[in-house]
Amino acid sequence: MTTAPANVPSFLRKDAHDLPPAARERSIGAILIDAGKLTPEGAEQILRMQKEQGLRFGEAAVRLGLVSEADIRFALSRQFDYSYLLPGDGKVSEELIAAFNPFSPQVEALRALRSQLMLRWFTGEPENKALAIVSPGRGEGRSYLAANLAIVFSQLGEHTLLIDADMRNPRQHRLFSLANKSGLSSILAGRGEAGAVERIPAFQDLSILPAGATPPNPQELLGRPMFASLLGEFANEFDVIIVDTPALECGADAQTIAVRAGAGVLVARKHHSALGALQQLAADLRHATANVVGVVLNDF
Repeated sequence: MTTAPANVPSFLRKDAHDLPPAARERSIGAILIDAGKLTPEGAEQILRMQKEQGLRFGEAAVRLGLVSEADIRFALSRQFDYSYLLPGDGKVSEELIAAFNPFSPQVEALRALRSQLMLRWFTGEPENKALAIVSPGRGEGRSYLAANLAIVFSQLGEHTLLIDADMRNPRQHRLFSLANKSGLSSILAGRGEAGAVERIPAFQDLSILPAGATPPNPQELLGRPMFASLLGEFANEFDVIIVDTPALECGADAQTIAVRAGAGVLVARKHHSALGALQQLAADLRHATANVVGVVLNDF
């Protein structure tokens, strides 16, 4: 039987004894058995080793080679209500790295961005609950950033809504494997309602409003008072609202969305985005009275 190295990472040394009573209701072993990652016989082996050598359950399990470090992370996430998915779980795209690889350097960077946004914009006031993700051109990572940022906010326990306001080239319904028959476009056209918002079962606090059918007049729809009213209604229900937008090269939709949201974060892709276009977009947003909270250099 293969044995894991003795220098097991510190997070594996946590187990139910470190948790408050409410979190101890389901042990790591029970979670792993229920998830099909461990057999009852394997759990008995682990418990024997745990008792004989004075180890934590997770440390003993990895040393015996019965589970992987990723399996222990998964079990700990369930104990701490920190939702994420194992590769192959669910139907969502593996581009959602915050869902599938929450301990990676990329997701640590997203959490650092989340912290900055909570200091600089998401302060709890109703007028500071929506944020547009904008960039000059296509392929710079707006949808990727919007989706993963929404996930890390939901993992923090913030009641989070992700709106796909890119009614020209929508992507969020594909990333989350949702139908796109009804969404933002139908609501703004007066043919739908806020019931088009869909909860994502894998994440306790994440909901998505897809873009809906592609309309012939997206900029006109976004300019209607209905869009501002809709964001105001959502601000009463959600703690954080992340809005994906079309590239500026596709039209002026992003400016309208950022103004309605109140603020925007600019996305630039390393070795791809033009500095001049980024500076012009920032100037245009400020001229339109939208706050520019910051710039994210996307290297993923």
